[in-house]
Amino acid sequence: MEDLEKRLGSMTLAPYIFKAMALIGVRRRAGSNMFRHQISTMGILLDYKFIDPVLLKASLIHDLFENALGMPGVSREEIVRIDQDGQAVYDLVMEVTIRIADGVKEPKSEYLMRVMQSGSRKARILKLADRISNLVSLGFVHDDAFVAQYLAETTEFILPYAEQVNANMFRELTDLVKDREQKLRSRLQP
Repeated sequence: MEDLEKRLGSMTLAPYIFKAMALIGVRRRAGSNMFRHQISTMGILLDYKFIDPVLLKASLIHDLFENALGMPGVSREEIVRIDQDGQAVYDLVMEVTIRIADGVKEPKSEYLMRVMQSGSRKARILKLADRISNLVSLGFVHDDAFVAQYLAETTEFILPYAEQVNANMFRELTDLVKDREQKLRSRLQP
């Protein structure tokens, strides 16, 4: 525990938190905003005892380029110059960001398969923490079609790879999917 405190104490997190604050105005389907989701994702990583500085910093801004691109301070140059980890953080964030080529967004299924099949270990861990946070929030979403689609994506594209990445995160994801499916079924039954 002392090592954990020491390692966390030596990390430069504040500038990444500040960058994530660009997401405060970006609403989520479950209410709240994208900034809180970034903080939640980092909290999940810490809960699972991941203390890699690049992973934690990337978790704080993992949705920045999808949801705040074009805002002041949201650029490769701004991230890279934050600290000695800036380039690695930017690279990891880009690895878990949906790509756009010639104005066409990468299909969600291809994106998830890319990250889970060929992504770096850190990218896959970050995606699992992100998905856990999203599934927790999904309990507050009442758009049944969206919930059903999100659960199907998780079952098809995340769960088959999750256990290999982290068995404990896999168990939590599996439990969350079962819980959300049960809640969805109970809402759909007359």
